[in-house]
Amino acid sequence: MSQQPTVRSAYQPKNMKFNYLGRTGLQVSAFSLGGWLTYGGTQKGNVVKDILQAAWDNGIQTFDTAEIYANGACEVEMGNALKELDWPRDEYVLTTKVFFGTSRKEPNTRGLSRKHIVEGLKSSIERLQTPYVDIVFAHRPDVGTPMLEIVEGFTQVIRNLNLAYYWGTSEWSAAQITEATLIAEKYHLIAPVAEQPQYNAFHRERFEVEYKPIFEQFGYGTTIWSPLASGLLTGKYNDGIPEDSRFANNKSFFEGTIKTLQSEEGKAKIEKVRKLSAIAEKLGGTPTHLALAWAAKNPNVSTVILGATKVEQIHDNCKALALMDKLTPEVMEEIENVLDNKPKASPDYGRLR
Repeated sequence: MSQQPTVRSAYQPKNMKFNYLGRTGLQVSAFSLGGWLTYGGTQKGNVVKDILQAAWDNGIQTFDTAEIYANGACEVEMGNALKELDWPRDEYVLTTKVFFGTSRKEPNTRGLSRKHIVEGLKSSIERLQTPYVDIVFAHRPDVGTPMLEIVEGFTQVIRNLNLAYYWGTSEWSAAQITEATLIAEKYHLIAPVAEQPQYNAFHRERFEVEYKPIFEQFGYGTTIWSPLASGLLTGKYNDGIPEDSRFANNKSFFEGTIKTLQSEEGKAKIEKVRKLSAIAEKLGGTPTHLALAWAAKNPNVSTVILGATKVEQIHDNCKALALMDKLTPEVMEEIENVLDNKPKASPDYGRLR
């Protein structure tokens, strides 16, 4: 009788929560790790590997990047780290995004033509040093390319080239997602399954109102970014901009946000953060923990993408998991009273088709 091979497992999920990505069978960790504005830019080498390992040790098994992040260098850094860590490929979920290219000027090196979807994803996979990604996102809508071609392109990389298992959208309108889904149904192509939008306590309307029909009708999943409103919800900007903060290190990128902080609107948000901090303290957490738990609590959020420049940030952010069960209906109502920004659906809200 032959001996069965030993299956090597590196993953220890600890107390991590898992969600299905919409109506797919793919499970993602409630918190994931993304490389936007960090890996390949401000963070390179061993620190990237150490942060990924810290995420893994906390049960995170979903990792996100994009071809445009650091003009491809983010994928290179994360790919190098993943190769060194040598985790079994079936134990983690890896996502990337195509649309912006890597800042090259040639006309076909960006957008969502079939050519760039295929060649852009091939280049991403080469930088990541992996045979495939689990999800490829269309990083933005491409109004210059027919939607049928876009859906055909993503179907090709999944069905014919085996470069991905699923595809999704990022910052698409509900109407565009619906169009892509209906085209896929009509022509027997593969429909998108998840959106990667901005969502946090200060940025709610698109997620909670516009996307509501696609959650209800298509069971669309989400991988949300900026759950801390670029750090505003952490309280670190309550008294100005610290020298080692994301705003300080990326002044040109966050110029508009920095100006808003100095306005009456910004001051009002900071006052809300102070009140949210008091709620977090009563629950035994920090404003960061509260903001992350609040976002993850939404049943339409599949995974919350974290950003980290230090190992310590990962360990601290994952403490937010313990706060989720403390967000009772009474506490959520208290938070709503502080935020005072719950979006309302328009009277003509209805089905998308």
